[in-house]
Amino acid sequence: MQILLTFTGFHDPYAKGLVGEDEQPGPILSLLQARGFDLVYLISSPNTERNTVATAAALKNTVELRVVSIPLQDPTDYGLILKHLRGITAGLIEEFPGSEYFVSVASGTPQMHACWVLLTASGEFPARILHIRPPRFVTAERPSVSEIDLNQAEFPIVRVRNAAIAAPETTAPDIQTALAEIELVADHPKMVSALQQAAALASSNAPILVLGATGTGKELLAKFIHRLSGRPRENFVAINCSAIPRDLAESILFGHKKGSFTGATSDQVGKFDQADKGTLFLDELGELPLQAQAKLLRVLQDGLVEPIGATKAHKVDVRIVAATNQNLGKAIRQKRVSRRSLLPSKCR
Repeated sequence: MQILLTFTGFHDPYAKGLVGEDEQPGPILSLLQARGFDLVYLISSPNTERNTVATAAALKNTVELRVVSIPLQDPTDYGLILKHLRGITAGLIEEFPGSEYFVSVASGTPQMHACWVLLTASGEFPARILHIRPPRFVTAERPSVSEIDLNQAEFPIVRVRNAAIAAPETTAPDIQTALAEIELVADHPKMVSALQQAAALASSNAPILVLGATGTGKELLAKFIHRLSGRPRENFVAINCSAIPRDLAESILFGHKKGSFTGATSDQVGKFDQADKGTLFLDELGELPLQAQAKLLRVLQDGLVEPIGATKAHKVDVRIVAATNQNLGKAIRQKRVSRRSLLPSKCR
Protein backbone atom coordinates (compact mmCIF):
# COMPACT_ATOMS: atom_id res chain seq x y z
CA MET A 1 0.00 0.00 0.00
CA GLN A 2 1.38 3.41 -0.99
CA ILE A 3 0.48 6.32 1.28
CA LEU A 4 1.18 10.00 0.65
CA LEU A 5 1.34 12.65 3.38
CA THR A 6 1.32 16.36 2.65
CA PHE A 7 0.48 19.63 4.29
CA THR A 8 -1.93 21.82 2.36
CA GLY A 9 -0.74 25.27 1.36
CA PHE A 10 -1.97 28.53 -0.09
CA HIS A 11 -1.26 27.31 -3.64
CA ASP A 12 -3.64 24.34 -3.24
CA PRO A 13 -5.74 23.23 -4.95
CA TYR A 14 -5.10 25.83 -7.69
CA ALA A 15 -2.77 28.79 -8.10
CA LYS A 16 -2.66 31.73 -10.47
CA GLY A 17 -0.47 31.15 -13.50
CA LEU A 18 2.40 33.39 -14.54
CA VAL A 19 0.60 34.37 -17.74
CA GLY A 20 -2.83 35.97 -17.46
CA GLU A 21 -5.20 34.95 -14.74
CA ASP A 22 -5.57 31.28 -15.67
CA GLU A 23 -5.50 28.96 -12.69
CA GLN A 24 -2.97 26.12 -12.67
CA PRO A 25 -3.10 22.93 -10.57
CA GLY A 26 -1.28 23.45 -7.28
CA PRO A 27 1.45 21.18 -5.89
CA ILE A 28 -0.86 18.47 -4.53
CA LEU A 29 -3.00 18.16 -7.65
CA SER A 30 0.11 18.26 -9.85
CA LEU A 31 1.65 15.41 -7.87
CA LEU A 32 -1.47 13.26 -8.00
CA GLN A 33 -1.79 13.82 -11.73
CA ALA A 34 1.71 12.40 -12.14
CA ARG A 35 1.62 9.56 -9.59
CA GLY A 36 -1.03 7.39 -8.02
CA PHE A 37 -1.39 6.48 -4.35
CA ASP A 38 -3.71 4.19 -2.40
CA LEU A 39 -4.29 6.73 0.36
CA VAL A 40 -3.58 10.45 0.72
CA TYR A 41 -3.30 12.28 4.05
CA LEU A 42 -4.02 16.00 3.81
CA ILE A 43 -2.62 17.73 6.90
CA SER A 44 -4.41 20.99 7.63
CA SER A 45 -3.62 23.85 10.01
CA PRO A 46 -6.01 26.67 11.01
CA ASN A 47 -4.52 28.97 8.36
CA THR A 48 -5.14 26.52 5.51
CA GLU A 49 -8.58 25.14 6.38
CA ARG A 50 -10.19 26.66 3.26
CA ASN A 51 -7.41 25.31 1.05
CA THR A 52 -7.80 21.87 2.58
CA VAL A 53 -11.57 21.80 2.03
CA ALA A 54 -11.14 22.96 -1.57
CA THR A 55 -8.35 20.42 -2.22
CA ALA A 56 -10.43 17.57 -0.80
CA ALA A 57 -13.35 18.63 -3.01
CA ALA A 58 -11.10 18.72 -6.08
CA LEU A 59 -9.85 15.18 -5.33
CA LYS A 60 -13.27 13.73 -4.48
CA ASN A 61 -13.84 10.28 -6.04
CA THR A 62 -10.29 10.20 -7.46
CA VAL A 63 -8.35 8.84 -4.47
CA GLU A 64 -9.02 7.75 -0.90
CA LEU A 65 -8.49 10.76 1.35
CA ARG A 66 -8.01 11.42 5.03
CA VAL A 67 -7.96 14.96 6.34
CA VAL A 68 -6.02 15.52 9.56
CA SER A 69 -6.44 18.91 11.25
CA ILE A 70 -3.79 20.00 13.73
CA PRO A 71 -4.17 22.99 16.11
CA LEU A 72 -1.03 24.68 14.83
CA GLN A 73 -1.54 28.39 15.37
CA ASP A 74 2.08 29.18 14.50
CA PRO A 75 3.10 27.33 11.31
CA THR A 76 6.75 28.26 11.91
CA ASP A 77 7.10 26.55 15.32
CA TYR A 78 9.52 23.66 14.72
CA GLY A 79 8.85 21.95 18.06
CA LEU A 80 5.08 21.90 17.66
CA ILE A 81 5.30 20.82 14.04
CA LEU A 82 7.53 17.87 15.00
CA LYS A 83 5.23 16.97 17.90
CA HIS A 84 2.16 16.78 15.66
CA LEU A 85 3.96 14.95 12.85
CA ARG A 86 5.31 12.34 15.26
CA GLY A 87 1.80 11.68 16.52
CA ILE A 88 0.40 11.35 12.99
CA THR A 89 3.18 9.11 11.67
CA ALA A 90 3.24 6.82 14.72
CA GLY A 91 -0.48 6.11 14.32
CA LEU A 92 -0.05 5.60 10.60
CA ILE A 93 2.73 3.02 10.99
CA GLU A 94 0.67 1.13 13.57
CA GLU A 95 -2.44 1.11 11.39
CA PHE A 96 -0.73 0.29 8.08
CA PRO A 97 2.38 -1.81 8.86
CA GLY A 98 4.47 -2.75 5.86
CA SER A 99 3.17 0.10 3.70
CA GLU A 100 5.28 2.45 1.60
CA TYR A 101 5.16 6.04 2.82
CA PHE A 102 5.81 9.16 0.77
CA VAL A 103 6.04 12.80 1.83
CA SER A 104 5.49 15.84 -0.37
CA VAL A 105 7.38 18.97 0.67
CA ALA A 106 5.90 21.29 -1.95
CA SER A 107 3.06 22.61 0.22
CA GLY A 108 3.29 24.22 3.62
CA THR A 109 5.86 26.44 5.31
CA PRO A 110 9.66 26.03 5.07
CA GLN A 111 9.62 24.95 8.72
CA MET A 112 7.19 22.13 7.85
CA HIS A 113 9.47 21.05 5.00
CA ALA A 114 12.48 21.03 7.33
CA CYS A 115 10.66 18.89 9.91
CA TRP A 116 9.71 16.34 7.24
CA VAL A 117 13.35 16.14 6.13
CA LEU A 118 14.58 15.66 9.71
CA LEU A 119 12.09 12.88 10.43
CA THR A 120 12.85 10.98 7.23
CA ALA A 121 16.63 11.53 7.10
CA SER A 122 17.04 10.27 10.67
CA GLY A 123 14.97 7.17 9.92
CA GLU A 124 12.41 8.15 12.56
CA PHE A 125 9.71 8.07 9.89
CA PRO A 126 10.44 5.59 7.06
CA ALA A 127 9.23 7.67 4.15
CA ARG A 128 10.54 8.87 0.81
CA ILE A 129 10.49 12.56 -0.02
CA LEU A 130 8.89 13.67 -3.29
CA HIS A 131 9.88 16.89 -5.01
CA ILE A 132 7.33 18.60 -7.27
CA ARG A 133 8.73 21.09 -9.77
CA PRO A 134 6.74 24.08 -11.00
CA PRO A 135 5.80 23.60 -14.70
CA ARG A 136 8.27 26.25 -15.87
CA PHE A 137 11.19 24.20 -14.51
CA VAL A 138 10.11 20.84 -15.97
CA THR A 139 12.32 19.46 -18.76
CA ALA A 140 13.08 16.05 -20.23
CA GLU A 141 15.92 15.70 -17.71
CA ARG A 142 13.95 17.22 -14.84
CA PRO A 143 10.52 15.55 -14.51
CA SER A 144 7.64 17.16 -12.69
CA VAL A 145 7.93 14.69 -9.82
CA SER A 146 11.19 13.20 -8.55
CA GLU A 147 12.29 11.36 -5.44
CA ILE A 148 14.95 12.80 -3.14
CA ASP A 149 17.33 10.08 -1.93
CA LEU A 150 18.62 11.34 1.42
CA ASN A 151 21.06 8.40 1.58
CA GLN A 152 23.19 9.92 -1.16
CA ALA A 153 26.67 11.04 -0.15
CA GLU A 154 25.77 14.68 -0.82
CA PHE A 155 23.45 14.73 2.19
CA PRO A 156 24.77 14.78 5.77
CA ILE A 157 23.99 12.02 8.24
CA VAL A 158 21.15 12.93 10.62
CA ARG A 159 21.25 11.04 13.90
CA VAL A 160 18.18 9.66 15.64
CA ARG A 161 16.96 11.17 18.89
CA ASN A 162 18.70 8.65 21.16
CA ALA A 163 22.07 9.10 19.47
CA ALA A 164 23.45 11.39 22.15
CA ILE A 165 26.87 10.45 23.48
CA ALA A 166 26.35 8.40 26.61
CA ALA A 167 28.70 7.87 29.52
CA PRO A 168 30.19 4.37 29.09
CA GLU A 169 29.65 1.74 31.75
CA THR A 170 33.25 0.58 31.42
CA THR A 171 36.40 2.32 30.30
CA ALA A 172 36.84 2.02 26.54
CA PRO A 173 40.32 1.31 25.17
CA ASP A 174 42.10 3.68 22.82
CA ILE A 175 41.87 3.01 19.08
CA GLN A 176 45.23 1.28 18.72
CA THR A 177 44.54 -0.99 21.69
CA ALA A 178 41.12 -1.94 20.28
CA LEU A 179 42.67 -2.75 16.89
CA ALA A 180 45.30 -4.93 18.52
CA GLU A 181 42.73 -6.75 20.67
CA ILE A 182 40.66 -7.81 17.66
CA GLU A 183 43.78 -8.33 15.49
CA LEU A 184 42.64 -5.86 12.84
CA VAL A 185 45.25 -4.29 10.56
CA ALA A 186 44.24 -1.36 8.34
CA ASP A 187 46.62 0.51 6.05
CA HIS A 188 44.47 1.34 3.02
CA PRO A 189 43.12 4.94 3.10
CA LYS A 190 39.50 3.79 2.64
CA MET A 191 39.76 1.36 5.53
CA VAL A 192 41.42 3.99 7.71
CA SER A 193 38.56 6.36 6.85
CA ALA A 194 35.96 3.70 7.78
CA LEU A 195 37.71 3.13 11.12
CA GLN A 196 37.73 6.84 11.83
CA GLN A 197 33.99 7.01 11.13
CA ALA A 198 33.38 3.99 13.34
CA ALA A 199 35.45 5.43 16.18
CA ALA A 200 33.55 8.73 16.02
CA LEU A 201 30.19 6.92 16.34
CA ALA A 202 31.27 4.20 18.76
CA SER A 203 30.37 5.95 22.03
CA SER A 204 26.89 6.99 20.85
CA ASN A 205 23.74 4.89 20.88
CA ALA A 206 23.15 5.37 17.15
CA PRO A 207 22.57 2.16 15.19
CA ILE A 208 25.15 1.62 12.42
CA LEU A 209 24.93 -0.06 9.02
CA VAL A 210 28.19 -1.43 7.61
CA LEU A 211 28.24 -1.81 3.82
CA GLY A 212 30.76 -3.94 1.95
CA ALA A 213 31.37 -7.07 -0.08
CA THR A 214 31.66 -10.51 1.52
CA GLY A 215 35.02 -11.03 3.18
CA THR A 216 35.88 -7.36 3.72
CA GLY A 217 35.81 -7.59 7.53
CA LYS A 218 32.38 -6.20 8.41
CA GLU A 219 32.15 -8.25 11.61
CA LEU A 220 35.64 -7.14 12.67
CA LEU A 221 34.52 -3.54 12.22
CA ALA A 222 31.45 -4.28 14.37
CA LYS A 223 33.71 -5.71 17.10
CA PHE A 224 35.92 -2.62 16.84
CA ILE A 225 32.88 -0.39 17.38
CA HIS A 226 31.78 -2.50 20.34
CA ARG A 227 35.20 -2.35 21.98
CA LEU A 228 35.26 1.44 21.70
CA SER A 229 31.66 1.83 22.90
CA GLY A 230 32.49 1.25 26.55
CA ARG A 231 29.83 -1.45 26.79
CA PRO A 232 30.79 -4.69 28.59
CA ARG A 233 33.33 -6.54 26.44
CA GLU A 234 31.56 -9.90 26.76
CA ASN A 235 28.19 -8.49 25.66
CA PHE A 236 28.79 -8.79 21.92
CA VAL A 237 26.30 -11.09 20.16
CA ALA A 238 26.58 -11.82 16.44
CA ILE A 239 24.03 -13.54 14.23
CA ASN A 240 23.93 -14.20 10.49
CA CYS A 241 20.41 -13.30 9.31
CA SER A 242 20.81 -15.35 6.12
CA ALA A 243 21.28 -18.51 8.21
CA ILE A 244 18.07 -18.05 10.24
CA PRO A 245 15.13 -20.23 9.11
CA ARG A 246 12.47 -17.76 7.93
CA ASP A 247 9.74 -19.21 10.15
CA LEU A 248 11.98 -18.97 13.22
CA ALA A 249 13.43 -15.49 12.67
CA GLU A 250 11.17 -13.72 15.20
CA SER A 251 11.63 -16.43 17.80
CA ILE A 252 15.43 -16.38 17.50
CA LEU A 253 15.71 -12.59 17.57
CA PHE A 254 13.00 -11.70 20.10
CA GLY A 255 12.44 -14.98 21.97
CA HIS A 256 9.22 -16.87 22.71
CA LYS A 257 7.15 -18.15 25.59
CA LYS A 258 6.41 -21.78 26.29
CA GLY A 259 3.33 -22.96 24.37
CA SER A 260 3.20 -19.93 22.08
CA PHE A 261 3.39 -22.19 19.02
CA THR A 262 3.77 -25.87 18.15
CA GLY A 263 7.15 -27.06 19.34
CA ALA A 264 7.64 -24.27 21.88
CA THR A 265 8.20 -26.62 24.84
CA SER A 266 10.01 -24.02 26.94
CA ASP A 267 10.75 -20.30 27.09
CA GLN A 268 13.52 -19.11 24.77
CA VAL A 269 15.59 -16.00 25.32
CA GLY A 270 16.07 -14.03 22.10
CA LYS A 271 19.28 -12.51 20.78
CA PHE A 272 18.20 -9.01 21.85
CA ASP A 273 17.93 -10.11 25.48
CA GLN A 274 21.24 -11.96 25.22
CA ALA A 275 22.86 -8.73 24.02
CA ASP A 276 21.23 -6.51 26.67
CA LYS A 277 23.64 -3.74 27.79
CA GLY A 278 25.89 -4.67 24.86
CA THR A 279 25.99 -4.82 21.07
CA LEU A 280 23.98 -7.01 18.67
CA PHE A 281 25.61 -7.55 15.28
CA LEU A 282 23.06 -8.43 12.56
CA ASP A 283 25.05 -9.76 9.62
CA GLU A 284 23.32 -9.83 6.21
CA LEU A 285 20.46 -7.65 7.42
CA GLY A 286 18.88 -7.69 3.94
CA GLU A 287 18.05 -11.40 4.32
CA LEU A 288 15.83 -10.81 7.33
CA PRO A 289 12.12 -11.56 6.59
CA LEU A 290 9.93 -8.46 6.21
CA GLN A 291 7.78 -9.34 9.22
CA ALA A 292 10.86 -9.54 11.44
CA GLN A 293 12.07 -6.23 9.99
CA ALA A 294 8.84 -4.61 11.18
CA LYS A 295 9.48 -5.79 14.75
CA LEU A 296 13.08 -4.63 14.45
CA LEU A 297 11.74 -1.11 13.83
CA ARG A 298 10.07 -1.08 17.25
CA VAL A 299 13.35 -1.96 18.94
CA LEU A 300 15.12 0.76 16.99
CA GLN A 301 12.48 3.33 17.92
CA ASP A 302 11.88 2.68 21.60
CA GLY A 303 14.00 -0.29 22.68
CA LEU A 304 10.99 -2.53 23.31
CA VAL A 305 11.17 -6.28 22.65
CA GLU A 306 8.07 -8.47 22.67
CA PRO A 307 8.72 -12.24 22.65
CA ILE A 308 6.23 -14.40 20.77
CA GLY A 309 3.41 -15.30 23.14
CA ALA A 310 4.28 -12.59 25.68
CA THR A 311 1.50 -10.39 27.04
CA LYS A 312 3.62 -7.23 27.01
CA ALA A 313 6.91 -5.90 25.72
CA HIS A 314 9.95 -5.18 27.86
CA LYS A 315 12.83 -2.74 27.55
CA VAL A 316 16.33 -3.68 26.44
CA ASP A 317 19.49 -1.59 26.08
CA VAL A 318 21.06 -2.89 22.90
CA ARG A 319 23.35 -1.11 20.46
CA ILE A 320 22.70 -2.46 16.96
CA VAL A 321 25.37 -2.79 14.31
CA ALA A 322 24.16 -4.39 11.08
CA ALA A 323 25.92 -5.33 7.86
CA THR A 324 25.02 -6.26 4.32
CA ASN A 325 26.62 -6.81 0.94
CA GLN A 326 23.34 -6.04 -0.83
CA ASN A 327 22.25 -3.00 -2.77
CA LEU A 328 19.53 -2.05 -0.28
CA GLY A 329 18.05 0.65 -2.51
CA LYS A 330 17.38 -1.96 -5.18
CA ALA A 331 16.04 -4.41 -2.60
CA ILE A 332 13.59 -1.77 -1.33
CA ARG A 333 12.29 -1.16 -4.84
CA GLN A 334 11.81 -4.91 -5.24
CA LYS A 335 10.07 -4.96 -1.81
CA ARG A 336 12.55 -7.47 -0.40
CA VAL A 337 13.70 -5.06 2.31
CA SER A 338 11.64 -2.59 4.33
CA ARG A 339 13.00 0.96 4.15
CA ARG A 340 11.96 1.66 7.72
CA SER A 341 14.31 -1.02 9.11
CA LEU A 342 17.39 0.57 7.57
CA LEU A 343 19.89 2.13 9.89
CA PRO A 344 20.91 5.77 9.55
CA SER A 345 24.66 5.82 10.27
CA LYS A 346 26.77 4.12 7.60
CA CYS A 347 30.36 2.92 7.40
CA ARG A 348 31.74 1.82 4.03
